[in-house]
Amino acid sequence: MELRRFERLVQDIFEQLPDEIHDRLENVEIIVLPRPTREQRKEAGLGAGQTLLGFYQGVPLTVRGGHYHMALPDRIFVYAEPHLRKAPDANVLRENVRRTLLHEIAHYFGIEEDRLAELDFS
Repeated sequence: MELRRFERLVQDIFEQLPDEIHDRLENVEIIVLPRPTREQRKEAGLGAGQTLLGFYQGVPLTVRGGHYHMALPDRIFVYAEPHLRKAPDANVLRENVRRTLLHEIAHYFGIEEDRLAELDFS
């Protein structure tokens, strides 16, 4: 699948998320890249052979204070190549992308990895 088509898939899945999520997201940009950068892998704490499907970069709502204004958008990255390698078919791909988007949005809301693991959403 070419990157442009994967971008459309991500956008379509994002638009289909519940209104309750869309209504609470502010100043967030969804970015599709072929693969994570070296810096993103390092920031995520990944070792060799580990896969990164998505990445949240920003200031979670739970730590924003009164000083938080006029900030650049938070960013949610979704990586095409790892998703395409992992998915055996289009249905699995859609579900994996949806799950990745929800996982990274959870970070925006301040939910940490350990809590996502408890919820079986890591």
